[in-house]
Amino acid sequence: MAKPTGGLTKWFNEEWVDIGRKKKGGGYAPCGRKKASTKRKGYPKCVPKAKAASMTASQKRSAVKRKRAKAQGVGGKPTRVKTIAKRKTNARKKKR
Repeated sequence: MAKPTGGLTKWFNEEWVDIGRKKKGGGYAPCGRKKASTKRKGYPKCVPKAKAASMTASQKRSAVKRKRAKAQGVGGKPTRVKTIAKRKTNARKKKR
């Protein structure tokens, strides 16, 4: 029987990194934390390594900021935010 190659198998095999923690030499720390505390500040924003490489610096800052701004672990569930936020459109455009 052939091994599955895509979908969930691919997702599990990707290398996940925390875009909120840069390493000194370049790159990012692996996803997760050694000690979970009650502080909100250190919550990781994890993305696949390939996705992190394709994001701009401002997109990374925005994603980490939005993740850390939300209350963590509400109802025992993980807090999820979109990695790349959609831009808000102006509902009232001025006609000239």
